Amino acid sequence: MLHSRWFKTAGAAAALTLATATAAYATPAPAPAPDLTAAAVTLRYDDSRAAGWEAAIAAGVANWNASVSNVQLVEAAPGTRAEIQIIATTGWPQATLGPVRPGGTARVELGSQAVTQGHDKTRIAAHELGHSLGLPDTKPGPCTQLMSGSTGGTTCKNATPNATERSRVQSLYAGGFASLVPADGRVLVDAP
Repeated sequence: MLHSRWFKTAGAAAALTLATATAAYATPAPAPAPDLTAAAVTLRYDDSRAAGWEAAIAAGVANWNASVSNVQLVEAAPGTRAEIQIIATTGWPQATLGPVRPGGTARVELGSQAVTQGHDKTRIAAHELGHSLGLPDTKPGPCTQLMSGSTGGTTCKNATPNATERSRVQSLYAGGFASLVPADGRVLVDAP
């Protein structure tokens, strides 16, 4: 009987030691995967003060919307607030560097001076919208980089972001509202 009790006690101690040792070396449960199905961030733009640029803006917006899924640009209804104000000017194109948040403010100036020098209007509009979405210039750069801007040359008509540019915007807007960093606030002037 004494031996029986001793074996039970020893067995319980061994089980406890084994459980403790296993817990000390156990791999923690993996962190939950980020929610990649979060709804896209919607940003409204107002181009009511961009006379003459409407077709270029619509094409630039369509290119961005077809290229990324975490953020979508939509035209603001008349009289409603828009995060991105698009204005036609006589100078060089420029824009606030984002990423702009819903409820935030960014300004895009589509300057006719670049058009006068031969640059493509749709490329200009898409490039400036890229700044609002958080992309800096990549100058100098080839025509295949939308954010190379004027250094792509006056013959460059590419108004579509490349894979690296798309990936960066996807990353900036991943996970919806919670992941958004505040807009930089700098204004980038796209003069050559």
